[in-house]
Amino acid sequence: MEIGIDSFAAAILNSDMSVSANSSLAITQLLERMEAADKAGLDIFGIGEHHRKEFLDSAPTIILAAAAARTKRIRLTSAVTVLSAADPVRVFQNFATLDLVSQGRAEMVVGRGSFIEAFPLFGYNLQDYDELFQEKLNLLLNIRNNEVVNWSGKFRPALHNQAVYPRPLQDPFPIWLGVGGTPESFVRAGMLGLPLMVAIIGGETHRFAPLVDLYRKSWTKAGHPPDEMKVGLHSLGYIADTTQQATDEYYPGYAETFTKIGKERGWAPVTRSHFDAQTGPKGALLVGSPEDIAAKILRHSEALGGISRVTFQMDNAGLSHEKLLNAIALIGSRLAPIVNGVA
Repeated sequence: MEIGIDSFAAAILNSDMSVSANSSLAITQLLERMEAADKAGLDIFGIGEHHRKEFLDSAPTIILAAAAARTKRIRLTSAVTVLSAADPVRVFQNFATLDLVSQGRAEMVVGRGSFIEAFPLFGYNLQDYDELFQEKLNLLLNIRNNEVVNWSGKFRPALHNQAVYPRPLQDPFPIWLGVGGTPESFVRAGMLGLPLMVAIIGGETHRFAPLVDLYRKSWTKAGHPPDEMKVGLHSLGYIADTTQQATDEYYPGYAETFTKIGKERGWAPVTRSHFDAQTGPKGALLVGSPEDIAAKILRHSEALGGISRVTFQMDNAGLSHEKLLNAIALIGSRLAPIVNGVA
């Protein structure tokens, strides 16, 4: 099983430095964590895409390219590329260039994102939410599969015998489909033969099993090679030496972040009892000691019929750079060997 980290490039907002200085420091520390993940033997590092003050990942391929120059083996991906509000031609060109820079270590996870700021920012109508994504995914896959593209759609000018360069080192270039809880998204990934990245940030992970089954059935029905099917799991998480330490350190920032987001979406404030349920045996949060979370990942994998990849999203709780570095080291040295049966 591949094990990695996803980051939204959280900004440093509570400091005496200027906003620009805070942002520069946050990016510097993020790149240090990406380098540390590579040295710790982790398999993947993903950068999200947001257009909000608290995140610095509006141009993820630039961060990934900077990391490519500082790393040797770790794969570099998006988490996720908000394809609905982007031009698939530029998305492909950016990631193809990243693939060349990283010598074939680039990937992308495409999705619709969990925030909506990108739609008005780039002039799109939120009412076209699903139609935009379907059309742009169709074009992106067309570009990946064909050097010379012939395509027409509703939201973008047509392409007639238009070549798209550069071409990536990998052929085909890896494109995963990032999904939440919509059954149609799972079916779409299976029909298209795309690896599936499931974002489970709350609830009980085993409840997603019927949706993953939809993906597998759709994949089989479409006739794609069974050995190419992949299911990944993106979860909020944090690792410390003990489970008590991990939960005590992660909870305050987690509660602050998700209570704030909850106000925007009409959710109830986060409580410790809610958090403890999420960190329990069946809950979605991967917060605990390396040994406890390794066992939890294996339970999740069994409940979902087997997973190929798991990524931790850790920098959403205001944890210090030093604590995040320690968590990365623990994932590499103590958690990964258990999950992959080499401990």
